Amino acid sequence: RILRLAVWIWIGYLLAMGIVDFILYTQFPPFPPPNPRPAPPPPRIILLFPVFLYYAANGLVALSFLAVAYWGWIQEKLGRAFYPLLLLAISAAPILINVLVVPGFPPGPLANAEGMALRQLPVLFLALALVAWQYELPHVIFFSIATTVLELGLITAVSIDRGPIILFFIAIIRTISFIALGVFISLLVTRLREQQAALQQANANLRHYASTLEQLTVSRERNRLARELHDTLAHTLTALSVTLETAKAYFDIDTNKTRELLDKSLEATRSGIDETRRALKSLRSSSLEDMGLGLSIERLAQSAASRFNLDLELDLQHPMPSLSPDVEQTIYRIAQESIENVSHHAQARKLCIRLSHNGQGTALTIEDDGSGFDPNAKISTGHFGLVGMKERAELAGGKLTIESEKGRGTKIVLKI
Repeated sequence: RILRLAVWIWIGYLLAMGIVDFILYTQFPPFPPPNPRPAPPPPRIILLFPVFLYYAANGLVALSFLAVAYWGWIQEKLGRAFYPLLLLAISAAPILINVLVVPGFPPGPLANAEGMALRQLPVLFLALALVAWQYELPHVIFFSIATTVLELGLITAVSIDRGPIILFFIAIIRTISFIALGVFISLLVTRLREQQAALQQANANLRHYASTLEQLTVSRERNRLARELHDTLAHTLTALSVTLETAKAYFDIDTNKTRELLDKSLEATRSGIDETRRALKSLRSSSLEDMGLGLSIERLAQSAASRFNLDLELDLQHPMPSLSPDVEQTIYRIAQESIENVSHHAQARKLCIRLSHNGQGTALTIEDDGSGFDPNAKISTGHFGLVGMKERAELAGGKLTIESEKGRGTKIVLKI
């Protein structure tokens, strides 16, 4: 892309200079001044032939450069030599054409030594930028000196009579300027590459972190499912097994007792089925799509309150503003985990849930009057999912704070 951009700039420069030369040689015809015995001036086409030759040669090189820059086959064939060869073309060709053709220009504003230097300066600057973009600082210095040596060598070889001393000093000044400018461009490109490398490393770390967090989230969801099944299905099956064993023992002794035990077994079975269905259903948050965030949290809270005989206090803002799916999912999952912890581990009698939104964000508060715990101590197995809840909140750009004290309940606040 850089090479293609450079060649299009080169072609645009040639077109602009062609227009300038056309205007100059139209307004100031390159005919010799009259003398006492004037000779007929040569035809204009002969006088302007070097100008046509200059643009034809430069245009041919530029178009060849353009074709090669878009030709994938030759790029593959040349391999690593592709870029250096194009740099050689864009730097050496203008110098060669300038030294050999421009001295033959008819007299005009840009046909002197200063004009010769001006004609090739923009193209050489493009070449300098390409060298600084691809290579290191020593290559930039070598390019600046090499172009000057090539130009001065050609000037000496062809014995230009249009201000050779001026051309020499112009070449020296250009070399110094190119080195200074090349150093700046090289340092800037180096800095950009370092930033790009750092950004790529940060993206790799972020992908790794996201992958690890996803695996941890899946693992915690599995653990939560295991706890749900343990608290429902496993307990139900254990109690059912004990009851059936007792019924088996009473089967030949006391028929009424056996029937009573079987009734209890059926009741426990139905209760276990309901609890298992509820646990499996809670794995999906499709209620978010059906009812929205507020009603989904209300349904979770009411279900837990009815199952564990909790005094429920709800303060949910209706309607809630539209939030992104990721944010809604985060709030719902944290509310779900918090309610389950209150239901199974807090031994609470009262549960309070508040959900609100203002101009700064959304806030979820879940508070209970249960047994509480020490949040600064190592998290015990009785407080599942607290680390996962914090990681969920951070991943969604929020912050989760936990306030708790033994015997005085727990307060969880999510701000996102």
